[in-house]
Amino acid sequence: MLWNIFLLAFRAIIRNLMRSTLTMLGIVIGVAAVITMVNLGRGATIQVTNQIASLGSNLLIVRPGQRMGHGQRSAAPPFTIKDSEAIARDVPGVAAVSPSASQAMVVVYGNLNWSTNVTGTDNHYFGVRNVTLAAGRIFTEAELRSGLAVCVIGETVRRELFGSLDPIGAKIRLKKISCEVIGLAASKGQASMGGDQDDMVLVPLRTFWRRIAGNRDVTFIQLSARDGVSTTKVKNDVEALMHERRHISGNESDDFNVRDLQEIATTLTGTTQVLTGLLGAVAAVSLLVGGIGIMNIMLVSVTERTREIGIRLAIGALERDVLLQFLVEAVTLSSLGGIMGILLAVLASYSLSGLMGLPVVLSPGIMLLAFFFSAAVGVIFGYIPARKAARLNPIDALRHE
Repeated sequence: MLWNIFLLAFRAIIRNLMRSTLTMLGIVIGVAAVITMVNLGRGATIQVTNQIASLGSNLLIVRPGQRMGHGQRSAAPPFTIKDSEAIARDVPGVAAVSPSASQAMVVVYGNLNWSTNVTGTDNHYFGVRNVTLAAGRIFTEAELRSGLAVCVIGETVRRELFGSLDPIGAKIRLKKISCEVIGLAASKGQASMGGDQDDMVLVPLRTFWRRIAGNRDVTFIQLSARDGVSTTKVKNDVEALMHERRHISGNESDDFNVRDLQEIATTLTGTTQVLTGLLGAVAAVSLLVGGIGIMNIMLVSVTERTREIGIRLAIGALERDVLLQFLVEAVTLSSLGGIMGILLAVLASYSLSGLMGLPVVLSPGIMLLAFFFSAAVGVIFGYIPARKAARLNPIDALRHE
């Protein structure tokens, strides 16, 4: 009996194939939109997490002055190397500390030049910032102590100055000094905040002090927390130490700031998840619109097939048989639309992720949920037309023209 009902439903759908296809279109678009938005949102979340992780493991950055928006900071005395040494010595849970100073300048090789950021630092920088080398080596202890003119460059600087040439052993000019390239950092790409992580030149901190800056200021301190240690606790300990060293009392404003990249990662991830949920909810509205379309078409179908319903009722069909027939038609339409929507969503996810540079994330869970939701839409919006068909009076239905 049930098999016959399914056959009747399929025959009715195939008999009006164009109308059935247009009826399913709302469900197809709704399911595809929901799945695609969720997949893209999850891809964006993974990308943000990976980009934050590429900046450094459990990274905290200490800078003088307070952030005032638009990249500006209030004026404050710079740090000294003793501040960095105090953090490494007195703050428990710190894995490594890298004192750094930087300056924007034009670097020159032959007749080519490139505006970049030159940073003076030590070898802890490579561990704190998760920087690996594609070629060459890091600084030796002798180079760090004596302040020799050697440097490690990023992939962007290599591309702009050397093209396809091997930069190792070449000499570039930083202001008036000639600096030998001893290492090439592996490419890390764009950071989540928009900066190019490959656009850099690293030199020993003493070299930067003596030959570029002309002072012994430390403009920022980078540090990483040990695995398993809360970065929030390390941040609080660093702030307490800086209050003591910079003689800041309880009622005075800080003249430094500590940025915890774990907090930034959590905030950005939470934001993308909220946006994903919002976009998914907006896209889900089209499923309801598709359900209303199914209900309208099924009501039209009931009107067109009134005589057929009357004949079935007159020869002994029960109300539940007619109800089930039209309900199966509605659920079949919505289920087929759900399957087509899933296929369209997979194609759209791959295409849009490639265009937007996001990792492709396909979630079987959201696909199943969207499919069952589309089937439920068929049940909910197909019930009213099915109920109307089942309650027709056989005599009145047979008289219908």
